Amino acid sequence: MALIKPNRLIGDRTFYKTLITVALPIMLQNGITEFVSLLDNIMIGHTGPEQYNAVVIVNQLVFVYMVCVFGALAGAGIFSAQFHGNRDDEGVRNSFRFKLYAAGSVVLIGALIFGFGGRQLISLYLHDVDDGTDLALITEYGLKYLYIIMTCMIPHALSMVYASTLRETGKTVPPMIAGSVALLVNLLGNYLLIFGNFGFPELGVQGAAIATAAARFVEFGILFVYTHGNKKKNPFAKGLYRTLLVPRALIGQITVKGLPLLFNEVLWSSGMAVLAQCYSVRGTVAVGAYGITSTMSNMFGIAMMALGNAVAIIVGQKLGAGEIEEAKIADSRLIFTSTAACAVIGGIMALTAPLFPQMFSEVSEESRVLAVHMIRIAGLMLPCNAFAHSTYFTLRSGGRSLFVFAFDSGFMWLICVPVAFILGHLTSIPLVPMYAIVLSLELIKCILGFFFVKSGFWAKNLIKAG
Repeated sequence: MALIKPNRLIGDRTFYKTLITVALPIMLQNGITEFVSLLDNIMIGHTGPEQYNAVVIVNQLVFVYMVCVFGALAGAGIFSAQFHGNRDDEGVRNSFRFKLYAAGSVVLIGALIFGFGGRQLISLYLHDVDDGTDLALITEYGLKYLYIIMTCMIPHALSMVYASTLRETGKTVPPMIAGSVALLVNLLGNYLLIFGNFGFPELGVQGAAIATAAARFVEFGILFVYTHGNKKKNPFAKGLYRTLLVPRALIGQITVKGLPLLFNEVLWSSGMAVLAQCYSVRGTVAVGAYGITSTMSNMFGIAMMALGNAVAIIVGQKLGAGEIEEAKIADSRLIFTSTAACAVIGGIMALTAPLFPQMFSEVSEESRVLAVHMIRIAGLMLPCNAFAHSTYFTLRSGGRSLFVFAFDSGFMWLICVPVAFILGHLTSIPLVPMYAIVLSLELIKCILGFFFVKSGFWAKNLIKAG
């Protein structure tokens, strides 16, 4: 039983030093991101329930797009990490170039969908329940916010290309700095433009969107200048744009590994959007409660996200260097660390749940009461989420794309979505027990993940095995 031997779960000082070096910058960046997102939502909430619900809905749609960009880069990211582990800078360059094409394709498709179908997508989350909100006004606010956000789709995608490659080559601090500066720009822009402080126009949700767009441009600018201004630290940047051609053999390899990952992210993120839509059937109070819960879940989930990325980076580099057994041991320790840490964090989240919804004073009292219960449920489920999240990155690090697809989006659409749809559309079960049932399905995923990781079949050197 490999996963329960103490020496495979607890690392030495060198292991934790490496983990901190990789994960802490990502954790800090995620922490700043979620803290600013929390302040954003609080500020938007003070403009009124229609504006708040509009932003919650559009952000759910934008989340799907962002995850699709992440998925488009995932296949090339596997190779970037392994090429770096094998000290192959030209391989990293070619993986980067592939990412440019992949991200550009998602941007084009996303812009077309949002541009022509934005109103219809927003309307999916609006239901004629008599709770005092103006659905037409929510739609108009949502469209104004969405169209401005679309202006930063290109710099955001480029930022993800640069940041992911830097992380995969061991440079986790620069993306953290770029993201942190961008978030401060976002926060300042929100303060000035949402409420019209210091003589700036009072633009409400449009101001929030402008601030977000400005932050994306700033983030990309910092990453670009750092990468190309420090070519000794980033050898892959030398001659990066001397050609945009990618070797045909590598295109084939990345496509085979990457397409299932892209489809996985598309289906998983769209599945999350469907879950939110099923919750929204209970009215705009459910939209508000789910928005608060999601914000707090993301805030408390920063350790889970960072440690998941650490699995991809540390395990991927060891696999690329041919250190298969060392990769398996490191993976067991990373999963244990993530699950244990999130058990503590989740307990704190559940105990302090009543404090957070009170910050959203303009959101309805009913939404805030529902959010307290939902935050508690999310906190108790956090260690399960952490285990499943680490398992996802374990399978991905070895290029087991089809298993990733089945484990992640397959589980979402075959189990979670049908259950949520039946409960939301075919029963009158209240929001809180409905949310609890859907989240508890993660326990099944954890059991599957345990056997996947324990088998060790995922541990594969792709750049030598081909």
